[in-house]
Amino acid sequence: MPHSSGSVPKYRKHKSGQARVTINGRDYYLGPWKSKASIAEYDRVIAEYLASNRSPNFGLSCEELSIAMILVDYLRHSRSYYGSEKTSELHRIKPALKPLKELYANSPATSFGPEQFKAVRQSMIASGLTRPGINSRMKRIVRMFKWAAAEGKLPPSIHEALRLIAPLKKGRTEAPETDPILPIEQSIVDATLKELPPILADMARVQLLTGCRPGEVCQLTPGCLDRSGDVWIANVAEHKTDWHGHDRTLFIGPKAQPILLRYLDREPDVYLFRPIEVVEQLRAERAAKRATPPSCGNRRGRKNDRGGLKGKKAVKSPGECYTTESYRRAIHNACDKAFPPPADLSEEEAKKWKSEHRWSPNRLRHTRGTDIRKQFGLEAAQVMLGHKNADVTQVYAERDIAKGIEVARQIG
Repeated sequence: MPHSSGSVPKYRKHKSGQARVTINGRDYYLGPWKSKASIAEYDRVIAEYLASNRSPNFGLSCEELSIAMILVDYLRHSRSYYGSEKTSELHRIKPALKPLKELYANSPATSFGPEQFKAVRQSMIASGLTRPGINSRMKRIVRMFKWAAAEGKLPPSIHEALRLIAPLKKGRTEAPETDPILPIEQSIVDATLKELPPILADMARVQLLTGCRPGEVCQLTPGCLDRSGDVWIANVAEHKTDWHGHDRTLFIGPKAQPILLRYLDREPDVYLFRPIEVVEQLRAERAAKRATPPSCGNRRGRKNDRGGLKGKKAVKSPGECYTTESYRRAIHNACDKAFPPPADLSEEEAKKWKSEHRWSPNRLRHTRGTDIRKQFGLEAAQVMLGHKNADVTQVYAERDIAKGIEVARQIG
């Protein structure tokens, strides 16, 4: 007899003498109670149920499934497959599926075709989304139908029809274009860095010198650095194209090395740039400037167990690692201090001013990439920025490392 636990539906006896299992309110009759055939059938049904990620729609035919049911199952899959961190693909899938849910949630999934697909796309155009953004979201919708076909929830013909629809073309749609990400002037960077805490300023300088992605500079640890040569090499464990099976190598030259040296006196797996150290540094500066005697007023170390002052809501404790979002937000806050709006602007005008005078960490990468391409050519820029195709051979990778070391030796 199979082992039954609370985690899976139980093998039970029906009054007719048949064995049965109930999943999502539906009974599956397995054969004579305690027979080998019924136990084998139970194992098969449970295996299929678990393979469906315990879908609440398990056992329904394609014709019985609605778009809403497909959405529920796909989001469960996405949460399990991609995770739910702030940088997860899940948070790009959700807004992509929202118009589909609004228009066709109660429609039979098998009735979805090119006409409905284009109606969803038109609703995105009407909402003011850009052409590249719409194309990206529509690709995610097609991916959902591909997944549903692979899971046997929908006929493959639906996905085949959707993938034949061409994306929106530049100049042939009313959807606006996105503004290109441009390099940023060094004078603007310098003015912003003056308003950043020293640790964050060093973080931005390292990113500019290496041309790495914001998420990559956030992930740097002493253990990922190979300092055996005159150019250091960092192998980043988690990066944007990691799921493609790509390796990401950063080349750190003599200009960036002195910056990193200040942060290497820690365990190999501790992040170099830590929010908790930034906060501690700011607290020490404020303590040094305070005029109130240390024995009076609010004193460090006198907070309650929840982390806040008595009677006040606790503030979230700083973490061990910056995220791309917290890094970007710190840059924006520094921009607001470096480029304050004129006093005579209205609230709306001041908001627009701030938006126009903010820059994001990705622009540091574009600045470095532009400089490298001008001085060393397109291939060198590809190597330093980590832009690679999936079919790169080992010989090409070796050539990349040699070129990357030479470029970093001169500019990094």
